[in-house]
Amino acid sequence: MKENKISIWSGVFFLIMALSLAGFSTVSAKEKKEILIGTHLSMSGGLAMSAREQAWAYELATADVNKKGGIFVKELGKKLPIKLIVVDDESDGGKAAAAVEKLIKLQKVDLILSGHSTPLTIPAMVTSEKYKKYYHGTTCLIPVWAGQKFKWSTMFFINMPTFSHAAYEVINSLPEKVTRLAMLMEDTMDGRGLGGALRGGAEAFGYKLAVDEPWAVGAKDYSSQILKLKANRADGILIFGSPADTVTFIRQMKETDFSVKYFHGYKGTWTSEFKDAMGKDSQYVMMDGFWSETYPYPGAKELGATYTKEFNKQSVSIGAFYATAQILYQAIERAGSLDSAKVRDEVIGGEFKGTVMGDVKYGPEGSAGFQVGTFQWWNGKQQQVYPFFKSSWKTRVMPPWDKR
Repeated sequence: MKENKISIWSGVFFLIMALSLAGFSTVSAKEKKEILIGTHLSMSGGLAMSAREQAWAYELATADVNKKGGIFVKELGKKLPIKLIVVDDESDGGKAAAAVEKLIKLQKVDLILSGHSTPLTIPAMVTSEKYKKYYHGTTCLIPVWAGQKFKWSTMFFINMPTFSHAAYEVINSLPEKVTRLAMLMEDTMDGRGLGGALRGGAEAFGYKLAVDEPWAVGAKDYSSQILKLKANRADGILIFGSPADTVTFIRQMKETDFSVKYFHGYKGTWTSEFKDAMGKDSQYVMMDGFWSETYPYPGAKELGATYTKEFNKQSVSIGAFYATAQILYQAIERAGSLDSAKVRDEVIGGEFKGTVMGDVKYGPEGSAGFQVGTFQWWNGKQQQVYPFFKSSWKTRVMPPWDKR
């Protein structure tokens, strides 16, 4: 008899709790005034030059949706505007993880938009996994992301097989031959991952690397690497590092009167702040790029024009970031929900047509790749070199410092 009473009271307790939660959800739905999207971006630190363009693209994509009244969320029965909440991760992995925890626990965000670079996004995703909050990712190497077996994130970034070949195809197109190619990769997850891909490309194209070693993040003196490059008579460099570190490296190359025919920077040379910092010494420098306003995709030309009008400069990245936000916002509307699992499931295996990056198709594992571009600084502008079929620009060989 006593056990039956306990069972009855337990049933009553759980019924009351269920009704309370149902009532809470109803009130929450009625009181929900906006969709809270959180992101951690490197507004300070070594990646700040890159993150500024990412922040601008996210903010514009959000404003463009809000101009149309926001996103219709079927479960709530109404359109809601988006509020983008940015937390500075200071270009630090630990602070990126803390930023995501703050967004989830204190800011109560509904979903999370990606930060910048693998060493920051991976710790941030670990936190999103902990709270089962969907993280819509970019700028993280797809193989590295896939190796983590995350359940609460997806990835939109460069297609690695095409990435590994792009620089070598450009080098082969030069009017002068590069015979002593060197590679310096930042000693981070990104650097190690990209280095592996570029080594595979070198082998495929028959290049034996004269120098191949990591270089330190945030160092003030790169003279030892430059001396090694000189000693090995390097005439071409593939280098991956932050904008700040790459600026330091090139300045020290000039100070020591070390010249190469081809200098291809990854991550560190595509921002307009790099060009501003280097001035005329940015001339001839190559860069990777995620996007071009010349691509024949809906809104690409207009996006580039908007950026140029506001800042009087170009960008080879904003399209990828704008599209990342575009895809997330379309997924919310398709899901008709702000529930992390439902939005995530719309992205995995989903196809998103007509973005500024073209039609984007995610695989069943949750990743989508895009073609990397290659550009060259010339008279303060980013001239598109690769893919060749989308460009008529002929790459210029870099002359010695005293011949410019």
